[in-house]
Amino acid sequence: MIEVKLRSWRISDLEDLVMYANNWKIARNLTDQFPYPYTKKTGREFIAYATGEGPNHIFAIEVDGQAVGGIGIHPLGDIFRKNAELGYWLAEDFWGKGIITRAIGQVVEFTFKNLDIDRIFARPFGSNMPSQRVLEKNGFVLEARFEGTILKGDELQDELLYALRRKDWNPDE
Repeated sequence: MIEVKLRSWRISDLEDLVMYANNWKIARNLTDQFPYPYTKKTGREFIAYATGEGPNHIFAIEVDGQAVGGIGIHPLGDIFRKNAELGYWLAEDFWGKGIITRAIGQVVEFTFKNLDIDRIFARPFGSNMPSQRVLEKNGFVLEARFEGTILKGDELQDELLYALRRKDWNPDE
């Protein structure tokens, strides 16, 4: 089994980050904040943000010493303070190997053990079946489908809302 380690980003990850993130197949399923093409300038700005001051829960996904993706948990504020949004991506060369499934499980465990959060949610595109499957493998359930709310490029897509609640989380599975 491939060892999957979550850790802080570091500037030495810049080459791996740019090499793996500069891929339209990844960017097409993420917000426009994840650009394509993905440049060294973009990578430096991201690493500075991910390692900046304050409580930041944005991790590199490490496999065999390389940063091959990213995953983050983003707690909300105000009346939504018991909720956190999950976001993630993985290099295409590593798809289909169970890596992102394990990374999501690790972030869920981190969140429920360390943060005052009762609900973790993710919003995959309706067309992104692999992302839906990895969420379901981690116990997330589909709470809502919003038709045609995502405009990526020139295409309107459905937004799905998957969530896992603390009361439904079973760390022993």
